[in-house]
Order: sequence, then C-alpha cells, then structure tokens
Amino acid sequence: MNGQPKRPDIEPDQAEKTQQSAPDTAPDAGPADPATEIAELKRKADENWDLYLRAAAETENVRKRAARDVQHARKYALESFGRELLAVKDSLEIGLGTAEKADAEALAAGHEATLKLLSTILERFGITELDPAGEPFDPEFHEAMTMQPSAEVEPGSVLTVVQKGYTLNGRLLRPARVIVAAEPDPEQGGKQ
Repeated sequence: MNGQPKRPDIEPDQAEKTQQSAPDTAPDAGPADPATEIAELKRKADENWDLYLRAAAETENVRKRAARDVQHARKYALESFGRELLAVKDSLEIGLGTAEKADAEALAAGHEATLKLLSTILERFGITELDPAGEPFDPEFHEAMTMQPSAEVEPGSVLTVVQKGYTLNGRLLRPARVIVAAEPDPEQGGKQ
C-alpha cells in the first residue's frame, strides 16, 4: 500500500468476543445475526481505517508544506532588504561617475545623502544604531576598549564612541566599541 500501514483485519472470532464484551444498547432486541454484526464491524473498521489514512496523509502534507515554507523563508529572507540596498548601491555608483567633475562640497553632500538613505533603509528593517556617548556603560550593548580618566563625564560612563553598535529589533548585532570614563587622576588636578 505505498508505504502506508496495513489495515488489521478483524477475524470472525474476534468480532464475537467484541460482541460478547459489549453491553447491549437495546435490551429488548432479539439475538442478532453474527454474520450481520461481523459485516457491520468490518464496515466500521474499514471506515475508521480510511479516516486514519486520510489523517496520516494530511499530517504528512502539512509537515512537507511547513518544511518547504521554512526552506523558502531561509532562502529568500533577505529579498526585500537586498532590493532596498540596491538604491544605496545606485547612489554610490552615480557619485563615483560624477566624482571627476564634482567639487569636494558636492561630493560630501552626495555622501551624506547616501548615508541618510542607508540609515533609513536600516531603520525600516529594524536595525537601530547604538551611539551611547555620555550614557552609563552597559556590557550587554557596549564593548569597552579602554578606560580613560575624565572630569567631563561620570566615571563608568561612555566617554568616546570608537565604533557605533547596532541592534536588530532589540537583539544585539554588534556592540558599540567605547572608551569608558574613569575617575580623574588626582595628580593632574582633574585635568586631562
């Protein structure tokens, strides 16, 4: 049967045992014909077996569909993100094409526009920038590069951001690399 489980056949003597152990639902009913009862039990067994096979086939189809959906989600998860990034690539290519004719101010404006476009796309996809300058140091989102004495900010706060960090929908993609403020050096009189 194509790899499907085989239906167990009901033997006549098993049907009689089932009949003897089952309570009568109609007390005034006369003795039933054993052949009729066996035929009815066999019909019910066939019907239940068919229902079981249909349910098993449907379960297998759902499993295959879910596996296919997961495979497609992995394969094409970045499709819309990639499509949006093409605008950034186009902007950079236009900038490079006009670089010889443009002055420094125009190039800077083009770079700023491209950076703004990229930032907008990242935010649209849930990528948020971490720029913790002046905030208390948080080891879950910041990576301390070094500590530097400072009277400008509270000790244990971020003095300088070396490299911005990023989160994706609240989950850390890259920690912000920072220099953390330490107590000012008393020998220097609180100055740097």
